[in-house]
Amino acid sequence: MYTTHAAGGRYYSVDAARSDEGYDASDVETDFLGEEIDFAEAELNSADDLAAGPVGAGADEGEGEDVDPTDTEIARDMLDFIEASPSMFHSAASICDWLDDAGFTYLPESAAWDLEPGGAYYTQRNGSSVIAWQVGEGVPAPAAGAQQTDFRFADELDCPAYHFQVAASHADSPTFKVKAAPELDGAGESLRLNVEAYGGMIDYSWFDRPLGLAGRVLVREDVDEEGADGAADADAAVMPVAIHSRLLFIDRPVAIIPSLAIHMDREVNKGFAPNRQVDLCPLFSAGELKAGAFDALVARELGVRPDQVLARDLFLVNLQPAQVWGEGEEFVSSPRLDDLMCAYTSLSAFLQVGAPLENRISVYCCFDNEEVGSNTKQGAMSTLLRDTLERINQSLGFSSQDLRRALAASFMVSCDNAHAVHPNRPERADERNRCVLNGGLVIKEAANQAYCTDAFSRAVFAALLDRAGVPRQTFANKSDMAGGSTLGNLSNMQVSMHGVDVGCAQLAMHSSYETAGARDVAHAIAAFEAFYEADVHIDGAHSALLA
Repeated sequence: MYTTHAAGGRYYSVDAARSDEGYDASDVETDFLGEEIDFAEAELNSADDLAAGPVGAGADEGEGEDVDPTDTEIARDMLDFIEASPSMFHSAASICDWLDDAGFTYLPESAAWDLEPGGAYYTQRNGSSVIAWQVGEGVPAPAAGAQQTDFRFADELDCPAYHFQVAASHADSPTFKVKAAPELDGAGESLRLNVEAYGGMIDYSWFDRPLGLAGRVLVREDVDEEGADGAADADAAVMPVAIHSRLLFIDRPVAIIPSLAIHMDREVNKGFAPNRQVDLCPLFSAGELKAGAFDALVARELGVRPDQVLARDLFLVNLQPAQVWGEGEEFVSSPRLDDLMCAYTSLSAFLQVGAPLENRISVYCCFDNEEVGSNTKQGAMSTLLRDTLERINQSLGFSSQDLRRALAASFMVSCDNAHAVHPNRPERADERNRCVLNGGLVIKEAANQAYCTDAFSRAVFAALLDRAGVPRQTFANKSDMAGGSTLGNLSNMQVSMHGVDVGCAQLAMHSSYETAGARDVAHAIAAFEAFYEADVHIDGAHSALLA
């Protein structure tokens, strides 16, 4: 479908020509053999590119085109992954299952790490964030790598011994979390659930949907002196107690948030702002209010006693089935496309490419809590990535200075979906920097630095996609509208490296049921494969080489 290898084994670099005053306006793209190519041809925002639509896409590509059967199969596989990942804890477990099946070695944060070139490893934090990495076969021993010079630079640079290439997405999606005391009395002896918003969802999209529950439950298990599990008794206070985290997915409808009939609110279609404490409490039972009824359900589902349920992180799940649809099966609709679409496509590429042969370390990240700011111990703004990269460096025998040099030469792709131009409200998108479904991977940029993309990183990633023949688009917010942000720059607060924000175009972001292009699943996988297959060398902020 796409090739990510330069023809004839040629290596291309994006290089800003330097002058005494700084960067020369006559920038060129140069391959390793010295052939100069007009850099303007690769410019993302040229008038010709914008007039022609997504860069790299054919004239007949876009929303109306039938999707290749292989692309449809890939899209269905992604939807299977999403349906198996109803919470951030399940998402992390699904990713770990994939890594286990691929032969990766699990390294708990509490264990000592012993890494070697060619090895594949992963760790996790909180059961909801995962980082995996593959050490290149060409990563040298520290003594040999201290003054290593990459032959492709023709002795122009004193290169670091190795560098990282990171793709990062997130495992969580906006939903409602069940509070610690979950039961609320309702009219007619009904029982409601006491929930609070997790993230910035479109509230009205949760009405009249079949709702399940998913997340983790902390269960107490009493242990006798022989280590066998036993029932609690009068001496339980002095017995050893084991606490285990259990995943729970109630994949049948157990709740619904009912709308108020139009006969009771004739003005509803003129505008409705739901009160989350009043209007968005799910109906759970028609029986009399019973304290502990919710935990009794949880215990029954897990096969434990209600008194064993100590705590839980449970979230509402829209059980509406994911679908590939459209006259030409060109669309996908599902809960949690933001951001499991990127989590799936970047993971697929990471595993497909495998361990690099060169002196680089490929890294896959899937963080938790992006939808609530990332400022948790397992979020992108935590020390998780920094801790992991430092331990990789140390385990391979390199110094702190080696790590700083490696980070200066590293590159991150922050993967989170983008807003497609809406078919009914096109005026809400920027006139020129807008993206469409099935138009290719989207490169996102914002002057307020909500995204980590800048001109340098955009040029590097655009050249990489163009070389691989992967279509690309650009996105910027309309200037009179505030946009969102994502994890790239937040992660850079802990571990700084050049980076670009990308994603798949989608509609109805943060709805309980979202829509994207079926073909863009294959586009994204091809883009991330191109990234992981390329040997991306960064020299400061003025030159890069894509080998």
